[in-house]
Amino acid sequence: MKTVPVEAAPPSRPVDADLAERLAVFEQLLLKWQPKMNLVAPSTLKSIRTRHFEDSLQVFDVLPHARRWIDIGSGAGFPGIVTALRLRGQEGGMVHLVESDHRKCAFLREVSRETQAPVEVHRGRIEEILPTLPEVDAISARALASMGVLVQMTLDRIEKGAMGVFLKGQDVASELTEMPIYSSLKLRLVTSRTDPLGRIVILGRADQVLMGGVGP
Repeated sequence: MKTVPVEAAPPSRPVDADLAERLAVFEQLLLKWQPKMNLVAPSTLKSIRTRHFEDSLQVFDVLPHARRWIDIGSGAGFPGIVTALRLRGQEGGMVHLVESDHRKCAFLREVSRETQAPVEVHRGRIEEILPTLPEVDAISARALASMGVLVQMTLDRIEKGAMGVFLKGQDVASELTEMPIYSSLKLRLVTSRTDPLGRIVILGRADQVLMGGVGP
């Protein structure tokens, strides 16, 4: 795949008191469940708000008009539950969380109850669950798989109009080089606010407006 220019990170949207309170509840539940399930890397526990919350908030920031989301491989709820909390109170706001591990699904359900996040948790394999879900505006994933695999998983949805928003690390360039070329798709790369080497990959149909600025 040819070199794609990297855009500046999107501006950070304000976190109001209500969102901050719900994120604090999320943090406490994560710390409570962490010893039993190892939800996140232990080395990140002292920087949850930066490494996980702020990182996840970027997903909504690059696609702020999307209201209906699917988050695949949701794990500890990043970015899916964080996106849902940002959408809370907005008409039509909903995030479908897809996770195969039953214990992680139990965690996600408890977080959604305690924070009142607008989510639905779906337990099962991604390839089995995705075809059963309603139409959405966007699909997200974080630290799940290579770009080639992510595109294979989500291609049907993206070709039908959903946008892919994938949080990637420093290996994204090699992943894009190895990714098959799809003439029907275009992508944008956006610098991560939380990792200077990280990128947010925004993927969509070639006939969609992808190459402009991020957000409104």
